[in-house]
Amino acid sequence: MLLILLSRVTSALEVPLDLPQPPTITLQSPKDYIFDPRENIVIHCEAKGKPSPSFSWTRNGTHFDVEKDSKVLIKPGSGTLVIDISGEKAEAYEGTYQCTAHNEHGTAVSNNIVIRQSRSPLWSKERNEAITVQMGVSVVLQCRPPAGLPPPVIFWMDNNFQRLQLDKRVSQALNGDLYFSNVLQEDTRSDYICYARFPHTQTIQQKQPISVTVLNMDTMNETVAALYNITEFYSGDPQGERRPGFMMPSGPTSTKMVLRGETLELECIAEGLPTPEMSWQKDGGELPDSRTSFQNFMKTLKISDVNEADGGDYHCTAANNLGTVHHIIKVTVKAAPFWVSAPRNLVLAPNETGILTCRVSGEPKPKISWFVNGVPIENAPEDHTRKVEDDTVILSNVQSGSSAVYQCNASNEFGYLMANAFVSVLAEAPRVLTPPNRVYQVITNNPALLHCSSFGSPIPTITWFKDSQTSIKNGDPYVIHENGTLEIHVAQPLDSGKYTCIATNNLGIKENHVFLEVKVSTRILKQPEYKVVQRGKSAVFECKVKHDPSLIPTMTWLKDNGELPDDERFEVDIDSLTVKHVTDEDEGTYTCIMNTTLDQDSASAMLTVVEKPDAPTDLELTDQTDRSVQLSWIPGDEHNSPTQKFLIQYEDLLHQPGLWNNLTEVAGTGTTAQLKLSPFVYYSFRVLAQNLVGHSNPSQPSRQYRTNPAAPDENPSDVQGVGTESDNLVISWTPLTGFQSNGPGLEYKVLWRQKDMDGEWSSKNVANVSRFIVTGIPTFVPFEIKVQAMNDYGSGPEPEPLIGYSGEDMPLSAPESVQVMVHNSTLAEVHWEPVSFPSVRGKLQGYKVYYQRERGLHETEKTTDEEEQVLTFSGNRSEGRLPGLQPYSLYILFITVVNSRGEGPQSPSKTFETPEGVPGPPSSLTVLNPSLDSLTLEWGPPMNNNGRLAGYTLKYQPVNTTNELGPVKIVTFLANETTITLSSLNSSMLYKFYLSAKTIKGSGPFITEEAFTVMDTGKDDWEKELVNSSHSHMIKGLKPGTSYRVRVVARDPADPTVHSTDEVLVTVPAVPSRQVDIATQGWFIGLMCAIALLILVLLIVCFIKRNKGGKYPVKEKEDAHQDPEIQPMKEDDGTFGEYSDTEDHKPLKGSRTPSNGTVRRDESDDSLVDYGEGGDGQFNEDGSFIGQYSGKKEKDTHEGNESSEAPSPVNAMNSFV
Repeated sequence: MLLILLSRVTSALEVPLDLPQPPTITLQSPKDYIFDPRENIVIHCEAKGKPSPSFSWTRNGTHFDVEKDSKVLIKPGSGTLVIDISGEKAEAYEGTYQCTAHNEHGTAVSNNIVIRQSRSPLWSKERNEAITVQMGVSVVLQCRPPAGLPPPVIFWMDNNFQRLQLDKRVSQALNGDLYFSNVLQEDTRSDYICYARFPHTQTIQQKQPISVTVLNMDTMNETVAALYNITEFYSGDPQGERRPGFMMPSGPTSTKMVLRGETLELECIAEGLPTPEMSWQKDGGELPDSRTSFQNFMKTLKISDVNEADGGDYHCTAANNLGTVHHIIKVTVKAAPFWVSAPRNLVLAPNETGILTCRVSGEPKPKISWFVNGVPIENAPEDHTRKVEDDTVILSNVQSGSSAVYQCNASNEFGYLMANAFVSVLAEAPRVLTPPNRVYQVITNNPALLHCSSFGSPIPTITWFKDSQTSIKNGDPYVIHENGTLEIHVAQPLDSGKYTCIATNNLGIKENHVFLEVKVSTRILKQPEYKVVQRGKSAVFECKVKHDPSLIPTMTWLKDNGELPDDERFEVDIDSLTVKHVTDEDEGTYTCIMNTTLDQDSASAMLTVVEKPDAPTDLELTDQTDRSVQLSWIPGDEHNSPTQKFLIQYEDLLHQPGLWNNLTEVAGTGTTAQLKLSPFVYYSFRVLAQNLVGHSNPSQPSRQYRTNPAAPDENPSDVQGVGTESDNLVISWTPLTGFQSNGPGLEYKVLWRQKDMDGEWSSKNVANVSRFIVTGIPTFVPFEIKVQAMNDYGSGPEPEPLIGYSGEDMPLSAPESVQVMVHNSTLAEVHWEPVSFPSVRGKLQGYKVYYQRERGLHETEKTTDEEEQVLTFSGNRSEGRLPGLQPYSLYILFITVVNSRGEGPQSPSKTFETPEGVPGPPSSLTVLNPSLDSLTLEWGPPMNNNGRLAGYTLKYQPVNTTNELGPVKIVTFLANETTITLSSLNSSMLYKFYLSAKTIKGSGPFITEEAFTVMDTGKDDWEKELVNSSHSHMIKGLKPGTSYRVRVVARDPADPTVHSTDEVLVTVPAVPSRQVDIATQGWFIGLMCAIALLILVLLIVCFIKRNKGGKYPVKEKEDAHQDPEIQPMKEDDGTFGEYSDTEDHKPLKGSRTPSNGTVRRDESDDSLVDYGEGGDGQFNEDGSFIGQYSGKKEKDTHEGNESSEAPSPVNAMNSFV
């Protein structure tokens, strides 16, 4: 983008077309125009100017009258010629054409355009002689195509139109000839055909086929050779290997001239056997990498866009194993004229001075000629304001009417350059050509170019302002270009805003506004990552992008720089690409491209599809011996995951057909393995390959390989000798497998003898068994045993003897001298005399101590429910400890010795006593009859006294509302006491009790209990309102000017512990004196009388109905009164019970207090009595029922903010409704 914008900055001066100006050529045909005779000739010439220019043509330097030739017409509005050559000889229109555009302000001319007809001449008729050559020599097949215009493209084919295969031995030169560095017998053929394709006419000419025969002279004698009818024969001694030599160019050096800007092509073709390798280098310098290429198998060096530095000596080198040859090409670079600075249009105000420069270069140096309006400047009318100095024309103090078009022509022997530049003399106020209010958008940190294209004469001065205030000076970070464009090198968000450019000259001033928006660059925050995915699974590429929110982004995914396959397996999401069920064809590079209108960002990642390797193939067995064989194989396809190892398995077709066993592993780079074999096995092998994905399928099995039988290589394992009876020895072993047998007739030789007896070995041969029993031997004596494998071909190695023991019997003796030492009330230590080893008659396992509690020492009869306890002491022990004994008890014990067969006889019984200990906890602790300042405790004796009970100790202490413990009080009791009444306690206080029993050894563990004393309510009963789990509650119905004590009591139904806050004294504000007492109002007194009359009538009706009906449900009363204020009070179950006609003493529903001063409490209601704080549930008349009633009425939506009102007769009457 920057290059494009800068090219606009330096573009030629544009004059608005509504202003007078000389002609300017805008389009013309190339200097060399080759036309196809089958199509019309079109020679372009277009120009602009004010007024519009007229056009004329010259051909070969003379005027070309277009109107006189009916085949030629000129396009309206332009000077383009169209020549219809159908039916005409096209050659008649060949020549050099030049176009002239003229108006009243000057004349512009085009280049000289050379028109030539394309030609594709036929090949000259010639007879190609057959070529017979000796194998190994070099040959050139000449093409020599006809000269065409333009030159043809040459290629070689056969009769089947198949291109000949070219390589470093057979190559085609730039001139089309076919070179063989050395010929082989396969080069023999009769259809070497050279073709020439002419581009313009798209015709192909064919040369006559050339026949080549290659002879192998080593196998032919002269007689046979003489029989050949050889017209052309490349003779010479039979050719073997030889040093290189150049076929072209010839000689040690050659020269090459190339024009600047063209492509240099240097060619060296060498012969030799073996075929030489080619290389290139330049004297005194490196080849330009970016412009250099090698073609035709290093035989052609190409350097594009040649410049003067490319001149010099180039070395081409041909080398094979017999030597090296060099050739030097001296390159000279010439140059047709090329522009250094072409003349540019000038717009001058009257009396201004201007300069036209025509700076060119070339080799040889070009000659410069000036023309005015197409006329050589020396032949033009004299103009004193004009001065010519070689490549410069100076115009001083120009005047109106002196406008003209100047032509500069620079030429040398290799070409020419010609340029038009007009000089227009105008007086014009500034105008801004850039559209107003144009918005430029750029990305942060990129250059911003704000255009202010203007025109005026004299040339206007451009100034810039930011946001109509700040003047912008030329300097970092700003550059104001010659054409008025403002460039900001590195645009930042702060550069956004309104910019004003002002064009000024001595004839006026003009301003224009443009706007710059600097956007945040588009960036990929999370790039897709390289994926290795198993075939059939899914691959997910993430591509998360950040972009300017005002720009609309477009996400595009590419695969290998092309579009994604049209396959539903490819799912494109907002910021990801998912490839489902990947296949091998999905491999490649995936690129996410995020485009906006201003920029883009992209990131790529590769997808590699892996799979388990294919099975190895072509298993082959070599180097076969009795005990080894070499296995080789060909690995299968790894599927992009290198093989880590090969697993070789075998099948024993003789002993275990169908079962494959692992034999060995080989590294993943190997393809052979030397396998160690066992005798007498019918082997078949297979190979599996393993990579990171998994194991391949097994290969096909190898051919069967049988090994010869031999004596066993090993003996049975796990040989043991253990007696099962007191007079036997069972010798067992793990048998050899058929694979281990090494031959037929497998047997086992079992040998045994008593240890340390130095007697002869007893033996027995057995077959098809895994144990042998020796009988009639002493009890539990050691034997040396051996088991040796044998087959028809010999015995296995000599086994090492092992030790086994004959069978055990029950021990004969009991431990003696049993003694008991009592350490404390729960631990005793027992000692005994160990038995002799012979009496054990087996392996000594240890000793068992049996002990049992007979009774407590305070008891007279034996305890029947005590279980016998056993402790086992392993090994050859003589003492042990008995923990966990019960104090103050009588125990009995005996000891036995134990071997693997069982236990021996019991030792004589031994009794011992344990001393007293501390007692267990009391069996129970109960709190009875709590009152305001006392309560009764009752307890039961311990379950285990563990001695003579001496008494009890009671500790108790109060617990305040913050769970802090008060001082401890201690009371002791005799052993026969089990109850106590504690007095002088605090009311409504939680106490914690600790009770323990004691003996002479001390106190045992304690039992605990907690209890509350009864709450002291004084004269006034506490009112209560049930509160949910909220943290606040409103109490209604309080009397203004009255003080109340308030506290919150909490209790968990699962825990009897009651928690209470401290009391808070609350005073309800009195009613302000300015309020009117409604009870003194006359209208209110009348209303109360009416209400009282209605109540009286209601009482009479109720009395009559009760006398008639006996009982009636309250529900009927509810149906008769729809006013929510007179709905009956509801209990938790929703209704009251029924009233009996015998209960006349009870008050009406809703009265303030019951007649007996009590309120019936439903079981589901909570009360302070439940916390141990109430008495029998009685409440005083002066408030307890109000508390209950207000608690219920709080839920009634008809009450409003009743608690904020002062008490009134209306409220009082409501309690009676």
